[in-house]
Parts: sequence; C-alpha cells; structure tokens
Amino acid sequence: MHKKVIVVGAGPSGLVLAILLAKAGIEVIILDGASDLDKNPRAAHYAPSAVRELKRAGVLEEIQKQGFVPDSVCWRNPDGTLIAGIRTDVTHPEAMVVLPLDRLVRLLYNHFLTLPGAEVKWNHKVVGIEHGEKEAKVKVESLEGEKAFAADYVIGADGANSQIRRSLFGDLAFPGETLQSQIIATNVYYDFHKFGYWDSNFIIDPKNWFMAARITTDGLWRVTYGDTWGLSTEEYLQRQPQRFEEMLPGKPKPGDYKLVSASPYKLHQRCAESFRVGRFLLVADAAHLCNPFGGLGLTGGFADVTSLYDCLMAMQNGFADDSILDKYSEVRRKKWHDLVDPISRANFRRIWDEDAIPERNEFFAMCKKMETNEEMRKQGQEVSVRFPEFLSQVNQQ
Repeated sequence: MHKKVIVVGAGPSGLVLAILLAKAGIEVIILDGASDLDKNPRAAHYAPSAVRELKRAGVLEEIQKQGFVPDSVCWRNPDGTLIAGIRTDVTHPEAMVVLPLDRLVRLLYNHFLTLPGAEVKWNHKVVGIEHGEKEAKVKVESLEGEKAFAADYVIGADGANSQIRRSLFGDLAFPGETLQSQIIATNVYYDFHKFGYWDSNFIIDPKNWFMAARITTDGLWRVTYGDTWGLSTEEYLQRQPQRFEEMLPGKPKPGDYKLVSASPYKLHQRCAESFRVGRFLLVADAAHLCNPFGGLGLTGGFADVTSLYDCLMAMQNGFADDSILDKYSEVRRKKWHDLVDPISRANFRRIWDEDAIPERNEFFAMCKKMETNEEMRKQGQEVSVRFPEFLSQVNQQ
C-alpha cells in the first residue's frame, strides 16, 4: 500500500501527478525550492495526447474555459505567403487547447489544494536523498533550517536541473547533447492577424526563421526565433528590436508592438539513464529534454505522469509488484529515444535546415493532400508533432 508520496517540483507535470494521486486517496506532499509558482508564460499549446491526460486529471474543462482552441497551424515563406496549412476541427472534444503555462500551473495548483491530504511546502529546496528499504528520504533546506521528509516513493518532477536526478546519477550525468542553435522566446502584443497570419505560424528560412503563435484571447503572441550562436544574454536582448524588424510582417519598430518578455535559451536533447532507482522516480524535464518545436517536451511529461500513475495504482490494487516501475522506466525511455528525440529534431530542422528540403516538401505535399481527404484530416489533429509516423501511413494510402 502506498500511503504517502513526495513530489519534488510544483510545475505542471508534478502538479498533474499530485492531483491524480490525491484523488486516489494517497497523501501527497509537494516540495519546491521557490517561494511561489513560476510566473513565466512559457509553453502554451497542449496537443490532443496531452489533452487526454489533462482530462484524466479532471482539469480539462476549466482549462478550456480559461484558454481557447487554435483554429489552424501553417508554414509560410519569409514574405508571409502561405506554403501549407492544417485547419483544426475546433469542435473536436480532444482538440489542441492553448493556455499560457503560468495560468495552467495556477489552475492546477488551486485544484490540488482542494483535495484531501494535499500539501505544498514552498522554500523547501531538496539538497540530498537517502535510500531506504521501506521508504525514501529527502534532505531539505528551508527558511526554518535543515529538514528531512520520508515517503513510500519520491518523484522528481523538478525540471531540467533536477536535484533528484543529480543525486541519483551525479551532477553531469544527463546523456545527450546541447544543440549548437540559439533561440530567443518572446511574448509580444502585435496584430499578426492583420497580415493574414493564422493562429500558429512557422516561417521557413535558413536565417530568419521564426514561430508566431497566439497564446491568449487578448492578443498576446509567442514569437520564438533563432539568432547567432555564442553571444551573451545582454547581446541577444539588444539585438531583439533589429531581429523583429528583419523578420516580422510589417517590419515593426519598437513603438509598433508591446514586448512583454524575452528569454534567450539553449536547446537540449537529453535523457536520463534510468527513470527509476529504488524508491526514487523521475518524470518530465527531470527525466528528459527536447527542443520545443512540436511541444513534445510537455506532452511527453504528461505522458510520463499518467503512465507512472497507472503503475503505482496497479501496485496499490494488487495487480503488480514494484518491478512494474522498472517497466515504466524502460517504456518511457524507449518512447523518448524512438519518438520524442527524432521527431522533435525533425520538427526543428524543417523550418531552417536546407538539407531537410526533401522531407519538408514531402510534408507540405501531405498537408495539401489533407485539404481534400477527410480521413487524413481527422488523423491530422496531431500531425505537426507526429509527422514521421503519420507520413508513413499517408504514403501507404
């Protein structure tokens, strides 16, 4: 019987797992080193596979109320002309939904606190772990001094710099690579619709590629673009007005838009050597990383969470022993290596790499074919993040 679980990290994946466990009657404590929820409006698009997991947690209806369903995704030339696009069936019950991550996390947090046995401890930074035969322990630094917490299982949902993963494998043990590509993620109020842009747009170009997607109903857009490798954060921020004027429709100057935030960051493709060591488990960014194109990082994180939840419930109900947790690690790592890693790389290459032109043209031909093929259009709900699988099916039709 699992009586108590510690979740380290009050991000989206940790909160969804905590909600599911608390609803199953398990006492859940979330530990987080920060003083409050992350307020950065980052990833905002939740693909149909993620929508299904959010529905399982009982939060989808509220997310749909606060967010919206984007009507389309398309690919464009630098001058804005349309190459290909996919229109969304906005009436589909599992259609992609958009809600900035800071708002999603706040919604999940409020939902979690309504559940019995739910507790969040802020300013509780995990600094070490201790393995036990019957329980797992974490050592914590808090405003009151050092503490220790124990539970049947500890789940590391503490992000890319996960202390749980570092404690298990070492500070530098996160197999994979950092891509030699720099991206800058911005949130900006600018009327892309007046230039004929759809809700989600990928601009194809070796240098001036970018993504522009509406993320709120009041006109806030996410604009993510590439820049020269090797500059400082200050240099990237100084270059932002120039880059907007070079890339965006209408060649806007700073007075033509309202910049809310700009964050340079690097891209990683990494996967931990295991997602389970004894009574410690890893999920989401603590377990694996990929570039954001196609939204596979957060989508994969939610898939980790519900897979792990199902394993824990199988144990709780006597259908499996703890070896099922090794199977969780094996299956989810295989999904990352076989699907998430190659597909996310292909999604990124498609918008800038000239070597990807044959694959890109094949993709765009498929999009055009979807316009007149009803069956393909139905399958296309997830095409932008599952292109290699989908394309293989299309080529057989």
